Amino acid sequence: MSRNLYVTINEAKSGKSAISLGLMEILEGTIQRVGFFRPIARMNKSGEYLDPNIHLIRTHFRLDDDPETMYGTTTEMAEKYVARGRFDDLMEIIIDRYKAYEENCDFVLIEGTNYEGVTSWFEFDTNADIARNLGAPVLTIFKGKDRTPEEIVPLAVMNKEQFDERGCELAGVMVNMVNKDRLAETRKSLETALAKEQIKLLGVIPDEEMLSRPSANEIVAELGAKVIYGEKHLDNLASGCAIAAMKLDNCLERIPSGTLVITPGDRQDVIAGLMAAQISTTMPNIAGIVLSGGFLPTPPIDRLIKGLRSVRLPILSVETNTFETAMAINNIKSVMRPDNHRKIDTALSLFERHVDANLLQAITAIEVPDVLTPKLFLHSIVRMAALDKKRIVLPEGEEERILKAADSLLRRGVVDIILLGQEEKIRDRAAALKLNLDKAQIIDPNTQENFDDYAATYLKLRAHKNITLDRARDQMHDPIFYGTMMVYKGDADGMVGGSAATTAHTIRPAFEFIKTKPGISLVSSIFFMCLEDRVLVYGDCAVNPNPTAEQLAEIAVASADTARAFGIEPVVAMLSYATGTSGTGSDVEKVDKATQLAHKLRPDLAIEGPLQYDAAIDLGVARAKLPDSKVAGHATVFIFPDLNTGNNTYKAVQRSAHALAVGPVLQGLNKPVNDLSRGCLVADIINTVAITAIQAQQNGHHHPGGRQ
Repeated sequence: MSRNLYVTINEAKSGKSAISLGLMEILEGTIQRVGFFRPIARMNKSGEYLDPNIHLIRTHFRLDDDPETMYGTTTEMAEKYVARGRFDDLMEIIIDRYKAYEENCDFVLIEGTNYEGVTSWFEFDTNADIARNLGAPVLTIFKGKDRTPEEIVPLAVMNKEQFDERGCELAGVMVNMVNKDRLAETRKSLETALAKEQIKLLGVIPDEEMLSRPSANEIVAELGAKVIYGEKHLDNLASGCAIAAMKLDNCLERIPSGTLVITPGDRQDVIAGLMAAQISTTMPNIAGIVLSGGFLPTPPIDRLIKGLRSVRLPILSVETNTFETAMAINNIKSVMRPDNHRKIDTALSLFERHVDANLLQAITAIEVPDVLTPKLFLHSIVRMAALDKKRIVLPEGEEERILKAADSLLRRGVVDIILLGQEEKIRDRAAALKLNLDKAQIIDPNTQENFDDYAATYLKLRAHKNITLDRARDQMHDPIFYGTMMVYKGDADGMVGGSAATTAHTIRPAFEFIKTKPGISLVSSIFFMCLEDRVLVYGDCAVNPNPTAEQLAEIAVASADTARAFGIEPVVAMLSYATGTSGTGSDVEKVDKATQLAHKLRPDLAIEGPLQYDAAIDLGVARAKLPDSKVAGHATVFIFPDLNTGNNTYKAVQRSAHALAVGPVLQGLNKPVNDLSRGCLVADIINTVAITAIQAQQNGHHHPGGRQ
């Protein structure tokens, strides 16, 4: 039988979807095949998809399950069965569909009903019976908003007694939406009181107003609104709504930041004024505009709006009048949608910081797999980085992808971010993108008091190259050089650049004055290759064109250490076109010599070569070619003989196997500096920043100025 967990609430609007997101994040990072099932699903109003929570989980975690298999029955059908007294028939349908679904899963997260509508009176019994019949331990979420521990504990005790009476196992409880100013004392009181009742407390999560704010997307879905402009900005969140029906100057005085503005569609003056206000640095940014009455902007206003390319604002049109529109928007129950990236980041961040993942794994009997899966790897690097926050400088601080990544990293509390660039320009761009960079440090290198000191330091470090002070100052005006100097001087713990600069330009200053660790003669690189079922390490695929045997041995040792630092047990294959003694030639001899040298450098490591790629990765081929090898067929670290082979191989695997290649990750430097591809995605930046932070954690306190 598949392992499972049943998540339920005891009242509506307890934040269940946000908890399910966090649970799935942990499960997906640990278990190979995780499913999500709703015994009773509800139809989305627009009919666009069956159930909002199924849609959220399936889309965000890229589950390939058919959504029609991910539920037992619909709310409408459940109501009909109960009204006719056919509860047993309803249960049989749910069980049959669940059993069919779970066959293809290693674990299933089951999400209970919503306690809304006419069925709420029988939902506890329904959830308890379903959980018992599916053999699922239950996790109950309690709403903590405006409640004291003395009010919550009796609810939890009664909940446990009721589940016990029905033959269900209460695995634990979470308390969500707790007032922030009482979070610590609430957690402490609950831990003590619930422990006495033998109830496991898995987490106490603070209330976050942003999660309850509707997005423009939700307004479109709930009101059937037409998107006139700004289709790319429908994830804007509204802190409230305001009606703009008075004169423009009075309107502008009364509209707070983040507001969704409702105005009659024929008020061209208000529309034009609101759009102009979004360009001004002295006026608040709004979340969007809803035009009521079915009126559309006139041709001159239409041209005006289309010409304001810097304004990132959705404008919607509805047929209802202004009052009806305002009432309908106020009645919208905000849901978590897959395109609400800021909501999702915030929910996951809250879950990571306030839920005991170890206890959760214990109650669900989750075993950490021997093979590090890609999802576990990507999940673990973010968690590892957050354990000891480091200061990472991003020199391309005005670039949109960098700002979006910074916003996500700050929301999730992964690192402290330093952005280089003009502060006003960065703040304006962040505001236009609806990003929160309040916690970021923004530095303009050209106006810093330490600029002259940085230039003098660079002049001293490069004195052997006979550079002048003017040349040193010119270099420090370059954000890449300035950011690298920040790392050298200890004003930042690591740097990530290259979203807009070439690899050569990004890593050049690191080669010039960060230099290598003592005892290391060269900088090399690895890629983390995230295949479908495992993560492998490829080196060197980005830096050294034709390494000598001595350099190849050093790359192998460095790559093994990097692998281990990120949770991958290093089993090192030194690759060649021959396996063992099956081939000859200078290239094979180089790999053979490199293998021997690597053994001398690190006799504790499992290293073997020369090996062909198929013998290194495939156990069947390994048994035929090297039956007694401890490395062949088990390799996790693959060392390529030259850059030509390594670079082409990683790209071939990346494209042909649809693998995610994370890197290049530079190794051997005194302090961490890493390069991005100019085509990188926001997710790539987040991963690289997390890796750089972990390198900084593990780097110790090396003195600047090693060998190069």
